[in-house]
Formats: sequence, structure tokens, C-alpha cells
Amino acid sequence: MTADALPPQTVRSAPDRLLAVLAAFDHAHPALCLTDISRRAGLTLTTTHRLVGALTEWGALERDADGVYHVGLRLWEVAALAPRGLALRQVALPYLEDLYEATHENVQLAVRDGAEVVYIEWLSGRSAVGVHIRVGARWPLHATGVGLALLAHSEQAFQEEYCEGPLAAFTPYTLTDPVRLRRELAEVRRSGAAVSSRQITDDALSVAAPVRGRDGRVTAAVSVVVPHATAQVPALVPAVRLAARGISRALGWQPEAR
Repeated sequence: MTADALPPQTVRSAPDRLLAVLAAFDHAHPALCLTDISRRAGLTLTTTHRLVGALTEWGALERDADGVYHVGLRLWEVAALAPRGLALRQVALPYLEDLYEATHENVQLAVRDGAEVVYIEWLSGRSAVGVHIRVGARWPLHATGVGLALLAHSEQAFQEEYCEGPLAAFTPYTLTDPVRLRRELAEVRRSGAAVSSRQITDDALSVAAPVRGRDGRVTAAVSVVVPHATAQVPALVPAVRLAARGISRALGWQPEAR
């Protein structure tokens, strides 16, 4: 939830209220006082005080000396159990590090969550091109290399629905035409790699490849992001494919058995 505040009385059930309190925190609001939580969750101050107290006692929230609340480590412990989160990251990290050593550019690992891509790992060097990415960041699928790789291998009905839009634009080069997007997705499936050029910023290009799980389904995508002006796509594609293939094998995928 990234809205500044929910309308009062929007949330009614007890689980929804608890989730609204947690959703009040995001990357732009990592620390909140009780009043801010109440406003952003759309709850009364009394209800917020009760729920925040329970969440703090359990460890989902932590309160500092100034009375400001932060997300607690207990949530990190629970999130680490997610198969598409920390567990996937741990398996993939050696291959991401190899890809970084080969390129010395931004290397990313991401999964799909609905119509968005969520980044679960990111390696970057001091001289790498600047990117608007951090662990936990979300972007629309059509606007990133990893997103295109994931969208191209998603269910056909979902692809059709997504291509019909609306498709947000971030630069003049962002893919917002459904016909062009469908052609791009077909090319991703044919070549085994996605190239996203200047879609988020006008100075960056990313090359991505899908990562498959034990059952052969695409569960994640890996990419390298380089300056557009000096990008050597033919050299990057094999390196990214190799990293994605290595992660897939580590996850149990056996292409020869398919």
C-alpha cells in the first residue's frame, strides 16, 4: 500500500485492520508515529493503538526511544520462509556474483507479483549506471527487462489482459503500445532473453533471462543493467542466459528431462 492514507472506515474485519497497520509502512515511510499509522491505515487512533500494541508485543513492529515505530525483525524471520524470497536469493547468489564479476554492472534478481515485478536481490558496483532499484522495489512488468522475461512466460490469459493496459510510461521509450508489447514478448520466448532499452531511465539498458523451477515453470528472472550508450547486447545475452540457467539447475530444473 503506497497511498498516503486510506479513507476512514474502509477497513472493517480484524485481519484487514492488522494488515492495514502493516501496509502503512513502505519504502517511503519506514518509520511512523502512532498518529501517522492511524492516518495511513484509515483507522481510529484508539483502534490503531490497540493493534500496534499487539503487533509490537509479537515482534512485527518495534518502537524506538522516540516512540516511533519500525517494521520488526519477526516479520523478516517469517518472510525468510517464502520460497520466492530469501530461499531463492540464497540459491541464486553465487550465480549473480559470477555475472557481476563478468560484467561489473548492476545485476538483479526478481519475481512476479501480480502485474508487477519485485526485486529480491541487487548487486552493484561503484561505477555501474544508476538505477531506480532496491530490494523490495516494484515496477510494472512491461517496463523492465526482468518484467518482460516474466510476463512473456506467464499464463496466456494474463498476458492478454496485461497487454490491453493501461501501460504506464516512464520515458518516451517505454513500451505502451499493445501490439509492440505482444511482438516483444514473442521475441523473448523465441530468443530466451529480454532486452529493455531506456524504459525506466533514458540512459540504461537491461538484458534479462528467465529462471525456471524444478517443474520447468518460470519462477524468477535475472538481469544485468548497463549504460545504454555503451551496451554490447550480443555479448551480454549469453552471460545472462548462463546465469539464469545455472540458477534454474540449482533449483532442480533438468532441461534434458523435459
